Amino acid sequence: MSTNVTAKSPAPAPAGKGGSTGGGDGLLQLMVDGMRRNMRQYGMLIALGLIVVLFAVWTDGDLLLPRNVSNLVLQNSYILILAIGMMLVIIAGHIDLSVGSLTAFVGAVAAVLMVKHDLDWPIAVVLCLLLGAAAGAAQGFFIAYLGIPSFIVTLAGMLTFRGLTEIFLEGQTLGPFPEGLQKVSNGFLPEVGPDTNYHNLTLLLGFAVIAFIVLQEFRDRRRQQEFALDVPPFKLFLLKIVALAAAVLTVTMMLASYKGAPVVLLILGVLVVGFGYVMRNAVIGRHIYAIGGNLPAAKLSGVRDKKVTFLVFLNMGMLAALAGLVFAARFNAASPKAGVNFELEAIAASFIGGASMSGGVGTVLGAIIGGVVLGVLNNGMNLVGVGSDWQQVIKGLVLLLAVGFDVWNKRKVGS
Repeated sequence: MSTNVTAKSPAPAPAGKGGSTGGGDGLLQLMVDGMRRNMRQYGMLIALGLIVVLFAVWTDGDLLLPRNVSNLVLQNSYILILAIGMMLVIIAGHIDLSVGSLTAFVGAVAAVLMVKHDLDWPIAVVLCLLLGAAAGAAQGFFIAYLGIPSFIVTLAGMLTFRGLTEIFLEGQTLGPFPEGLQKVSNGFLPEVGPDTNYHNLTLLLGFAVIAFIVLQEFRDRRRQQEFALDVPPFKLFLLKIVALAAAVLTVTMMLASYKGAPVVLLILGVLVVGFGYVMRNAVIGRHIYAIGGNLPAAKLSGVRDKKVTFLVFLNMGMLAALAGLVFAARFNAASPKAGVNFELEAIAASFIGGASMSGGVGTVLGAIIGGVVLGVLNNGMNLVGVGSDWQQVIKGLVLLLAVGFDVWNKRKVGS
């Protein structure tokens, strides 16, 4: 009996090392199995590619014009910033309904400080980030240490911050903002080097990102193999790297042929790399996954769940403040109606990007992918003239499909 088990066990081993068990059919089966095992990881990337192709054809290529790609980044930057923080909140097993109102409130405070009181914008930015962190910390205290459900606390925060926004702005729009802050949200990297008909600094950054992705993917795969974890077949792994590199190169060339990379894209890049590293490698990242995946087990393992939850909401508040500054600077004014439905967009981006309703599942990159899916949908539907009413219907159906896929995938894995 043991002989039979030993004879069957080597079959999956070559997949992790890039080997093959017998001809093209065997390799094809390994790739199909790898896709099934990693459906959560690859599903939205495939969906994003299909959506881009659909709207590129539907708009006769207007979707992929360099100017439109640049505008797509600028228009969705604040939602992507919120989605990063919201993903961490959802992984921890909570929700935050206050981020849209908090972005409006921070924008209002920034306008009062810079426009009415002529405070230097770098100092005002620091104060606003601290304000956002304090607001998030206050909500985190009620949730973590007083045990009030996050839905109730953040719902109260949503109402409170919206009211404070009206009070600070006295019901009026206030602007304009200093030019330096506007450049953070609307500006582009400067031109450097010789004239090549492309933005040289953007090209260099794009190639650096591709190199980073390749090295990171190989390092992660090697670490997974060292710990005897399941990895995709090597050819599927290479296909993933080629697809990611091609996507980054395509976006790089488009941006470099227009005005270059927007400044806010660098901010997003730093956030993605930083939070991605924290969630993959840092102790607090593993603790966030632990309390969202199985809170009783996490407590028994010594995880300080209250402190982790508190820090997650503090971080969400700071990112909401950053998003509020970016949004206000982009439109060069603070408005009482700013940030409406931003929390819903961030939550939708997280779930579309692979977060689970039960917590404990999700990635920072997934939040970005989900946000980009929503951004492409919005932009594409605007280009083809779809009304705002039908846009809401379509986005709602996309969210329902994403969560439905998560439920189906769980049941399939469980069975």
